Amino acid sequence: MSESKSFISGCKGLSLTADEKAFFADERPWGFILFGRNIAEPGQIADLVASLRESIGDETAPVLIDQEGGRVQRIRPPIVPAYPNGAALGAVYGQDAEKGLRAAWLHGRLIAHDLQRFGINIDCLPVLDVPLEGGSDVIGNRAYGRDVETVIAVARAVADGLKAGGVQPVIKHMPGHGRAFVDSHHKLPIVDAPRALLEETDFKPFVAMKDETMAMSAHMVFTAIDPERPATTSRKVVDEIIRRHIGFKGLLMSDDVSMNALDGDMATRARNIIDAGLDLVLHCHGIMEEMTAVAAVVPPLAGEGLARATAARAAFRPAEPADEPALREEFASLLALA
Repeated sequence: MSESKSFISGCKGLSLTADEKAFFADERPWGFILFGRNIAEPGQIADLVASLRESIGDETAPVLIDQEGGRVQRIRPPIVPAYPNGAALGAVYGQDAEKGLRAAWLHGRLIAHDLQRFGINIDCLPVLDVPLEGGSDVIGNRAYGRDVETVIAVARAVADGLKAGGVQPVIKHMPGHGRAFVDSHHKLPIVDAPRALLEETDFKPFVAMKDETMAMSAHMVFTAIDPERPATTSRKVVDEIIRRHIGFKGLLMSDDVSMNALDGDMATRARNIIDAGLDLVLHCHGIMEEMTAVAAVVPPLAGEGLARATAARAAFRPAEPADEPALREEFASLLALA
């Protein structure tokens, strides 16, 4: 099998076009990501996932999705149940810590059950961001709480539930997106908090979960570390904060390279992400011209990046046996506490 390139790609619709199949066969992205535009009904989702893997000749290639619950849930009813947002899980935890942790684990376990049916093996969850009062709602109720301890406890339980269901988590948005006062999909958030404060708040959940195999970066400037570049394109943030202070040794992917927090054309953005020391450029929109630009500048996975990618794939495990109807009934009863 030929080597993979350092990017993850979306696709445009409900099935692959001939051009997409040829592009993926030639350029060999490390993995793929699905969005709402790719979702119609169960058989179609499974067929699309299989087609993506077939296009690169890899039957277990990583296929990612953002399936958090609440407003960020790409596969929705009636295909799968509606899941609560992160704040609802945090509310249960606030009422009763033991029951909250169980609800969080079930949340991950049941989402994994859904995704496994379609062959999706990575969920971009949990959210480790600690939102600041008055900040942008780009995170908002996606967060498990506004205190570090709640975020760590609930996020860890969600990640464990996903893994028990045979799905690997991606912790996000490293090193912390909670202080954004603008939505990074549209503008670049700038955080002026001193480093000591960031270490006591924003960075702490990532330190606690540094042993997970995959993480996604934040498109945010932290002026105390690098006033010129967002974390996603900052070699200083990657080396000093993510790799050294947080101690994350896993596979580091960007948030979507198409987001307007980043400067430059698509090729420039992708090149800057790789130059900063990230392992993978995430391109989500399925626009062929942009995909081609990204693929033209990212290198094949090699060296430490390849080792981290290999380790991430080696972490995949079969789902543990579970009584799904009983778990769903228990989950509903626990959520009633929120």
